Amino acid sequence: MENQKLINFLNQMLSNYVVMYVKLHRYHWYVQGRHFFLLHEKFEEMYNRFAEDLDTIAERILMIDGKPLATMIKYLKESTLEEATADDKETEIIAQLIEDYTQIVSEINQSGMELAVKFNDDPTADMLTDLQGKLEKDIWMLKAYSAYK
Repeated sequence: MENQKLINFLNQMLSNYVVMYVKLHRYHWYVQGRHFFLLHEKFEEMYNRFAEDLDTIAERILMIDGKPLATMIKYLKESTLEEATADDKETEIIAQLIEDYTQIVSEINQSGMELAVKFNDDPTADMLTDLQGKLEKDIWMLKAYSAYK
């Protein structure tokens, strides 16, 4: 398939979104401390948005004649992000989210957009731009939050 590299990138992104979805659930369930109520609610908002966005990515893969990955073992193999494995403190959680979101944005910029342009796929480029904008807003908000603790 001519656009296989783009499909592969989107499957990697899908995998990252699934890992983030699970990671945000973990943070939602395990966050503790004086900001519990605020962060518990925020993490739920974030994982719900990741659920919507991962569905958008999977559907885009189907629209361009690809097959989205659909097993946890494949998601973990293809993801460039690490699962959350420790009961992190609030500051560690925020720092990890900033790092993960920044990595996804970097991958969009370094690979995804280039591939979408190469294959003249404006809808995929638009989707990536939209996802990047959401992630950049979250990065800004997480950085602002962590500056005032």
